Amino acid sequence: MSTKVSFQKNFTIGGDLTVRRVGYGAMRITGQGIWGPPKDHNGSIKVLQRAVELGVNFIDTADSYGPNVSEQLIAEALYPYPKGLVIATKGGFLRTGPNQWNINSHPEHLKEALEGSLTRLKLDRIDLYQLHRIDPTVPFEKTLEFLQDAQEKGLIKHIGLSEVSVEDIKKAEKFVPIVSVQNKYSHDYRKWEPVLEYCEQTNKAFIPWNPINANNLSNMATVEKIASQLKVYTQQLALAWLLYHSPNNLLIPGTSSVAHLEENIAAEKIELTEELLDQLEA
Repeated sequence: MSTKVSFQKNFTIGGDLTVRRVGYGAMRITGQGIWGPPKDHNGSIKVLQRAVELGVNFIDTADSYGPNVSEQLIAEALYPYPKGLVIATKGGFLRTGPNQWNINSHPEHLKEALEGSLTRLKLDRIDLYQLHRIDPTVPFEKTLEFLQDAQEKGLIKHIGLSEVSVEDIKKAEKFVPIVSVQNKYSHDYRKWEPVLEYCEQTNKAFIPWNPINANNLSNMATVEKIASQLKVYTQQLALAWLLYHSPNNLLIPGTSSVAHLEENIAAEKIELTEELLDQLEA
């Protein structure tokens, strides 16, 4: 009989923000194309409130989700915030319409984005502020200087990056400590494995976005087979694998459905043996 494997359920970001590793990504509570208000306003409020009821204390959002809508809904649903709730937001995209994402990490835009996030979230300081993208039209140093200044002014507690290489992280750390990285990553999309490994080595949180890769489930035959064996959903096992794969992975699956939210959080309860984990890692 194969031995059961365990994983740590919590992770401490930046040495002082301890969060449950199964969090919530608040992108899908906006309108179609991540644009405008949600079709079901009350439903989005209920999802956020239910997440906290279920013990989620890490919520990831961005000023560009809506834009502004996701942050507004978070404050409406949860403010005054329960003790220990960490809200991470991001800046670096300019939205011009549904499904339209234009990188803008110029200091002037980030200043406006950060100030807006603080106002919408009703916070004096963002616990984790993440640069949504490096802007190829703006010297990276200029962007980093803005983040450094905002941190020194106490507007940001910790700084993270998104869609970056190990080299990008090392360059950023010449200006500011980087405590988290949010890159696209899932069981069947492991382009950023070297970044995940670097995060493990340096004790940074790694926050996979698109962690289920729901549009690509046909490439997950092994996951589907084992999920069937365990009588769980394929998406749940894909999430559970991330928890087992690296202790630095923080999950932020997003949904606008309470039922789907509960399914995602239940992934934490999936028990794997060494044999099953070996099959999934192959």
